[in-house]
Amino acid sequence: MKKSYIVDATFNHMRIDRWVRNFLGKMPQSLIEKNLRTGKIKLNKKKIKSSHKVKTNDKIDLFNIDFKERIIQKNIKFKPSQEIVKSNEDQIIHHNDDFVVLNKSSGISVQGGTKSKKNLIDIFTNSEIFKNTKPYSVHRLDKDTSGVFIMAKTRESAQLLTSLFRLRKVHKTYLAICHGELDKDSGEWNNDLIRYDGKKKITEKAKTLFKVIKKNTEATLVELKPITGRKHQLRKQLYAIGHPIFGDIKYTLSNANKRFNKNLMLHSYQIRFMINNIKHTYTALLPDYFKKLLKVKRLNFSNLK
Repeated sequence: MKKSYIVDATFNHMRIDRWVRNFLGKMPQSLIEKNLRTGKIKLNKKKIKSSHKVKTNDKIDLFNIDFKERIIQKNIKFKPSQEIVKSNEDQIIHHNDDFVVLNKSSGISVQGGTKSKKNLIDIFTNSEIFKNTKPYSVHRLDKDTSGVFIMAKTRESAQLLTSLFRLRKVHKTYLAICHGELDKDSGEWNNDLIRYDGKKKITEKAKTLFKVIKKNTEATLVELKPITGRKHQLRKQLYAIGHPIFGDIKYTLSNANKRFNKNLMLHSYQIRFMINNIKHTYTALLPDYFKKLLKVKRLNFSNLK
């Protein structure tokens, strides 16, 4: 039995093993690896590794896989209430015929998964703003990171925006409150970040430009401009120099102040890009909890919104 799928723009640049779990449910990583090795899962008629990232319009063939299992295990879509839909619509910064720009709240995922049901894609699928179409995710933003997030309204705009992100033509600015006082006021971080694909150790180059906005011995408000887009890049880089972000319970110091761990103090502040020679700039207001910690840590800065 063979089933074929065309990769939707929503899943562009997603690892093939994650794509499989999205469509087949809780399949063990070892079983996915085996099916890839034996050719039961092929991408564009070729065998690939689990770390390979799919692209929009790629063709994925699944051979002789028990699709009954999919019906039982596939993630159930989140069904938001009208109150949840409305509260997220209220976070919209801008929308037009091609895309929506949102000030994403901390604690909500972009897409549903085994660990997270509540997500933006399912919420806005039920919004009148996406009537006669559907939301397409064109980039990533961690569940606990707040700020500017873009969803496309059409397949064509999704492909265009995804390409801009992939080619690094979208310029992102983040703000973070980190523990302690950074030594340098500006500069560039170049790191070899490590992640694991199962038991396999993978090293990736990561580059970020940084500039201190305000600091004291307790904390630093820092502006971050990632050049590369590695998973947890900014969080890992600040942790690596001994200044983890407030509220980060994954990359943290043992003596970090736990009182502010409710929210991750990392905010996607601004996104800039150009389409057809027209400049687009979108800025997301700081969350109240972020502004409160700035005040507590005496990092008030009048130019920030």
